[in-house]
Amino acid sequence: MTVLIDPPNAAGHGRLWSHLASDASYDELHTFARRAGIPERGFDRDHYDVPSEWYDAVVELGAEQVSSRELVSRLVAAGLRRRKTGKLG
Repeated sequence: MTVLIDPPNAAGHGRLWSHLASDASYDELHTFARRAGIPERGFDRDHYDVPSEWYDAVVELGAEQVSSRELVSRLVAAGLRRRKTGKLG
């Protein structure tokens, strides 16, 4: 299993967030997220947003701690990075 989590350093809605991703497959990511109790609504293109208070529990379940830069690099290298299109609908 290659599920990655970066430190909680993304601010939003009055709290800090981590990003949970897999550099192997989206199936692996979704399976891990279900096991961790992360709601589906937390999925955003190629990762789950995880509130900082869940960070330790997700790491205990087996997510590998990496920097935000490494998380993105590994997603890009695996061909799993889904960027925002920037186009208005």
